[in-house]
Amino acid sequence: MRFDTKIGIVVREDLAVWQKLNVTAFLASAVAGGAENVIGQPYADGSGNTYLAMIRQPVLIYAASAEELTRTHNRALSRGLDTAVYIEEMFKTGNDDDNRAAVLTVPADDLPLVGLAVYGPRNAIDKTLKGLPLHP
Repeated sequence: MRFDTKIGIVVREDLAVWQKLNVTAFLASAVAGGAENVIGQPYADGSGNTYLAMIRQPVLIYAASAEELTRTHNRALSRGLDTAVYIEEMFKTGNDDDNRAAVLTVPADDLPLVGLAVYGPRNAIDKTLKGLPLHP
């Protein structure tokens, strides 16, 4: 099945593995919670156990340098795409309120990005992520 929309998550390539996984999980949750029609139906197995619904389409993960993240962020904002950000300070906080407060104190051009997620029309996402390699 080919979707009209696309989900891309970009993670700074120099992070520790645990940080990359943490950033990816948080950014995927932002897309799931903030974009309409992204979540599919709940799952069930043959024994009658039920499971949570998941994002209904593939999520592509990209690697980027700090400079590439900034460029991608600017592209996403200029195209009006649904975007989520994860900044360095968020590794030091322990809750959502402090995370939002950390982002709020920094102008968009100065965000110390370690990851971002974008969701929107396939063509716009492809242009926004152009030049970034898929994460190895």
